[in-house]
Amino acid sequence: MEARRQRVILSGEARPRLRHYVRLQYDPVRGAWALLSPERVFWPDEVSLDILRLCDGQRTVSQIVDELAGQYDGAREDIAPDVEQFLQEWSDRFLVTL
Repeated sequence: MEARRQRVILSGEARPRLRHYVRLQYDPVRGAWALLSPERVFWPDEVSLDILRLCDGQRTVSQIVDELAGQYDGAREDIAPDVEQFLQEWSDRFLVTL
């Protein structure tokens, strides 16, 4: 019998955070931030890094979108779909927990 993982679906009230085995670390040699997980390294771009830094388990997805809308001086309705898609994809990769 196979165990199947059920996909967690993002909601506006979810409080995303990095999984316990994932961490952000600055690489001074490359001059860039890396997201480290077991046997994998990701090099997030500036916008992805801004989203990941807000994933502290305290803020809701809605609060993250509001904060990014303020940082980027953008409309919430323009930013929300991109943030939600990013968080869902990274949750599916087991890097962010919702």
